[in-house]
Amino acid sequence: MTIDDLLEIEKIKTTRHLYSHYYDGGEVDKLAALFTDDAVCEFGPDYGGDWVGRPAIHANYGKFMSRYGGIFNVLHAVTNPFIQLNGEDRATGRWYLLDLRTAVGTENPLILFGIYDDEYRKVGDEWLIHRTRLHFLWPKRDLGTFRV
Repeated sequence: MTIDDLLEIEKIKTTRHLYSHYYDGGEVDKLAALFTDDAVCEFGPDYGGDWVGRPAIHANYGKFMSRYGGIFNVLHAVTNPFIQLNGEDRATGRWYLLDLRTAVGTENPLILFGIYDDEYRKVGDEWLIHRTRLHFLWPKRDLGTFRV
């Protein structure tokens, strides 16, 4: 692995970190911009199914954000990144997710635990999410086939 490879991996990490920041901060336009035009989000039937294309991704994230009634009432903590470069413009990644509710008066802050299974594409100088699948671990288990 080269220094340039490590720099590209850091750019991919920044993309996933910005995903969490924009989602939690209610910035749906910036969040949707982190996806390729033809991206796919696979969230299973309990979370809206498959969202295909940036317009559908934008609309569905907007619906989910409105459920929590304000910015930073939910926090996506992503940990344990495992990123593999698969050429100059393709990569895969896996992240653990701890999804937390932070609104005052919340008795149990835990929403869910999961694993993001991602494919990334480099468009220009930016790494974007091309496909993401959220494997749910808790409170309901819904594991698909892991790609990474």
